[in-house]
Parts: sequence; C-alpha cells; structure tokens
Amino acid sequence: MNRPEPARYLTDVPLKAAIGRLTHGISPAALALAFHDWWLHLLASPGKQMQLATSAQQKGLAWLLTLRDMAQGDARALNESISQDKRFAPPQWQQPPYNLLARAFLLTQQWWDEATTGMRGVAAHHEHVAEFMARQLLDTVSPSNFVPTNPQVLQAALESGGANLLQGFANWARDAMLVATDSPPPGAERFRPGEAVALTPGKVVWRNRLVELIQYEPATRTVLAEPVLLVPSWIMKYYILDLSPGNSMVRYLVGQGHTVFMVSWRNPGPADADLGMDDYLRLGVLDALAAVRRAQPGRKVHLAGYCLGGTLAAIAAAVLARQAGDSALASLSVLAGQVDFKEPGELGLFIDESQVAFLEDVMAEQGVLDGRQMAGAFALINSKDLVWSKLVHEYLMGNTTPLDDLHAWNADATRMPARMHSDYLRRLYLGNQLAEGRYEVDGSPVSLDDIRLPMFVVGTERDHVSPWRSVYKVHQLTHTEILFVLTTGGHNVGIVNPPRDAAPMISHRVAVTPADAPHLGAQAWAERARRLPGSWWPTWHEWLVQHGTRARQAPLPVGGRGRSRLVPLCDAPGEYVRQ
Repeated sequence: MNRPEPARYLTDVPLKAAIGRLTHGISPAALALAFHDWWLHLLASPGKQMQLATSAQQKGLAWLLTLRDMAQGDARALNESISQDKRFAPPQWQQPPYNLLARAFLLTQQWWDEATTGMRGVAAHHEHVAEFMARQLLDTVSPSNFVPTNPQVLQAALESGGANLLQGFANWARDAMLVATDSPPPGAERFRPGEAVALTPGKVVWRNRLVELIQYEPATRTVLAEPVLLVPSWIMKYYILDLSPGNSMVRYLVGQGHTVFMVSWRNPGPADADLGMDDYLRLGVLDALAAVRRAQPGRKVHLAGYCLGGTLAAIAAAVLARQAGDSALASLSVLAGQVDFKEPGELGLFIDESQVAFLEDVMAEQGVLDGRQMAGAFALINSKDLVWSKLVHEYLMGNTTPLDDLHAWNADATRMPARMHSDYLRRLYLGNQLAEGRYEVDGSPVSLDDIRLPMFVVGTERDHVSPWRSVYKVHQLTHTEILFVLTTGGHNVGIVNPPRDAAPMISHRVAVTPADAPHLGAQAWAERARRLPGSWWPTWHEWLVQHGTRARQAPLPVGGRGRSRLVPLCDAPGEYVRQ
C-alpha cells in the first residue's frame, strides 16, 4: 500500500479526515481534476464550442416547436417524449405548463451530455466523471424536486389541505435526526438478526479473529454428498443470503437437500486496521474451507461467493488449483462478482489515484472506513432512485415507505480495515492485477487460468456495482466450462431472487460455454442465450446436483463426527453479525 511520508502523513490526516466526513469519502480534488481536464480542452476546441452553440439553438427551437404544437392542441409528441423519464411519467405531468418544464429540463440534460462527452484529448476516466457529475448536478434542479413545479405535489397539497407537506417536513426532520445521531432507520428494530432475519436454524461451528463459520441444520431426511460454502461480501453483513424465510437463499438450499455453511465476517474496529486482503483470503476463505472439510471429511465442497466474496472465492480456487489441483473443490460459483476490474461501471468513477490516496488518509484517523461513507458513494451512483425519488415520495408527497428486510439489511452497515480497503482498491480496481496475472499470494502470482473446476457465474441486468458485462469477462480469463446466468434485477434484488408464483416479471437467461469454445462477446451471448421464466435459484440447484456425485445420504451431525469434528460454539446467527 502506498503511504505518504510520515511528516506529511501526520499533518494531512486531520484535514482530509474532516473533509471526508463532509463528502462521504469522495475526494474533491479528484472531481476538480476531472472538470479541469474537460474545461481546458473545451476552451481549446472552438469547433466543439460551435457544435454546442448550434445544439443549444436547435434544442431551443425544438422547445418552441412543442410550444406551437401545444397552442394548436397537439401535445401527444411532447407527452410521449417526457414520459420516457419515469419522473415525468405520471399523468399530472401531461398538462401545461408542467410538460413544457419537463421538456426544457430533458433538453438541457441532453445538451450537457453532449457537452461533457466526445471531447478530444480528455482522459476517458475524467470524461466519465465529468459526465456523471454534470448529470448529478442537473438532477438536483429537476422540476420534480420542487413544490411549485411538481404537479403531483400540488395536487396532493390541494386535496389534503397541505397535510402532505407537513408530513413531509416531519419525515425530513426524523431522517435528519437519525443521521445526526447515527441511528438506524425507523423500523430497523423489526429486522434484527435472529429475530426476523437470519432465522435458518444452525450453529456456529468454528471461529477465528475474522470470521465465524455457520453450519445450517439439515431440512431433509437425506442430503447431497457435497456441502456448499457461501462466502458473502465483507462490505455488508452475511444475512443478505439469509433474510426473512421467504427471501432466504440458505433456507432454499437446505430445503433442496444441500448441507450449507456460511462465512459471517467480523465487523472490524481500529485494532484490525492492519488486516489486509491476504488475511481475508486466508482467514476468511481458506481456513473456513479447511474447517468445512473437517466437518465433512472426504467430501469435495461447492464454493460460492457473492460480490467481492465471489472475487475472493475465485482467488481461493486459483490458489488451491496451484497447490493441489482443485482437489478440495467440486465447483466454483461467482454471484455478481468481478474478476476483471477494468470496466467496473459507475463505481469506477470514484476510484483513481487521487481518490484512493484521499481515502487512505481518511481511514488513517480511525483505522477503518466507516460504513456510512461507503453508503454515501453507493447512494450517489444511484441517486435518482435512492435520493431524489425519496425526496419526492417522502418529503414532498408526505408518504412513508415501510422498511422491508432487504432495506433493513442495507442499513446495517459494516466497517472495513484500512489496509484491506486500500489493498483491494489498489490491487484490484486500480491495478487490475488479478485479470493481468499480477495478483500475488504468498509471493507467487495467481492465475485464474489454473482453475479447471466447472463454474456457475451470475450477472444481473441492472447492476451498478458489478456490471454484468464486466462479470462476463471471466470467460476471457479461464479455460473451463462456465454456465453463465443473466438475471433480471440489480446487484441485490437480482441475487435475492427466490422462486415465487406471483412474480411474472422475473426471468433469467442462461447458456453454457464449454472449456474449448471460442470466445463469444457479451452482447452476442445475450442474444443467443435461452431465456427461462422465474428465479435462477432452481437452475443453480440443478447445476450443483449435476456437478456433484448426485449421491444422497443421511446427514452428519452439525459439526461432523469423529476425531475431526467441530464443536458447536453457539446458535446461528452467531456473535459477529450482531457487532
């Protein structure tokens, strides 16, 4: 990890930590550099300036033409154009002057998109940052965000006598107090692990300083021979994979006859500041896998990881392939996890040398990255849904959205050790070392091409964290059979995707790429893949059965039996998840 010189380090940290608290860990210098790059190139590009001036005139004329059409009683084209944006889709926006306001805003948005893209000489990363931030700034002045220019809000105020605005102010005051006191959102107390979520019966059968290993009790008279080890991302708590019973992947798997183990990460504190990626690999995956094999002797393990847990599981599989030829594993599943970070989507906008150095100084003050700072970056990436729609729905319309299990989990933030967070940002995102064969474990580079296990890889269509085309790049880095699934939903909802009869919009595309098949681009794959209705969970279950011995047997006691058994320490969900 690159660290500043000690003298500068001691003087820089307090200032940058204070700035980081105000900006949710986002470096103002990184944003300024991007805009400076764009602005200087714009000043030196009279051709681009003329193009933008012409575009502004054309868009102004287009707006005047819609005004003419309105005067002639023809608003169909105008209303169709604004309804493409869901902020302006409700029928109240179809009437003047609100449809004209919406049209003017969308034309302005298009102009700024033209202005911040296609500028010769601007670094690609800076262009993406400038485009993204211009869009974010424009969203703050959308007519949907203000009472006088939002017809939905005005109608609600007229019908309720202004009660919606009073209730909205109360909602805002409540949320402001929660932020000021670092309190969970209202209703979160109804979703405490072990009470309403993380309810699948099991035991903590092993523990070290970083993880607890949970083994779930069998739910069928016989079980499949090969156990499943789930490795969630350490950025959030494990129980996204064991939410309420109807949303629990764990409960589904044990119900199908799988013996399931789960890694539950400890919520690190300042004393854990020096834990790095190698510690997370060794203590969190390799040691946990060894414990599973003690509890299930003589059996290979289906290793599965979600998000960064999937990245870590792939690294572990490559290390084991180098050491023992994959003898410990039956298969590898990567769920919404990347192994190539060259194109990480909009999350990559906040990852460059300036940003990472800033975060390192922010973390140096307390040894960890606070979960609220990470949450702030994710909210900015998806601000239209997470910020501005909430402003309209709760603060202007006065509505209250009941908290569900997934949103309660999302608010249960964790911290990250300074060294580990710096490691994975520098080694994976900045350096892309894993994809380029330069990621070292125990002094030797890890090659994903060593993996000969069958792989099951899932991407989600609307993923802001692990874009599915980036996840798909695993095909270029391995030479093994891969069943790739592209499912509806986003990073969380696409994975927490249980089979339901009343969910006709859920589907997934699936295709198998043999080990010796020529490479197929992501878009070509999507066009050729078979679309299946419903959840991808049954597809995964069938694949796990297919890539095991298919033998069923009486389940072993939790923790195993004999001299190698693990002694249960406490009931699931354990202690670490409550930290």
